[in-house]
Amino acid sequence: REGDVVGAGGAAERGVLVCGTGIGMAVAANKIDGIRAANVTSPLFAALAREHNDANVVAVSGRFVDESVNREILDAFVSTSFGGGRPAGRVEKIAALENE
Repeated sequence: REGDVVGAGGAAERGVLVCGTGIGMAVAANKIDGIRAANVTSPLFAALAREHNDANVVAVSGRFVDESVNREILDAFVSTSFGGGRPAGRVEKIAALENE
C-alpha cells in the first residue's frame, strides 16, 4: 500500500537491488516481510510492477541490461504510483501470505 515502508526495519519506502540478473536478489528479498520485489528488465515492466502490484523493491540486471535502460527502469519505478482499485485486492492477498 502506498506509503508502506520497505522491510522489517522500515528505513525506506522503496529499494533497488542490482546483481548479474536480478533474479536471485528478487527471490531473496521477497522472503522479508513487507517487501514486494520485482525483477524488471524494461521501463514498462517497472511501471506495471508499481501500478498493478505495488512493488516496493526493484531488482535489475547489471549484466544483461544496459546501464541506460536500467536508469530508465529506475525512473519509471520511482515515478509510478500504485493504481489501487482492483489490484489492491491482489496486493492484500499477497500480504496475507506473509502471515500464514
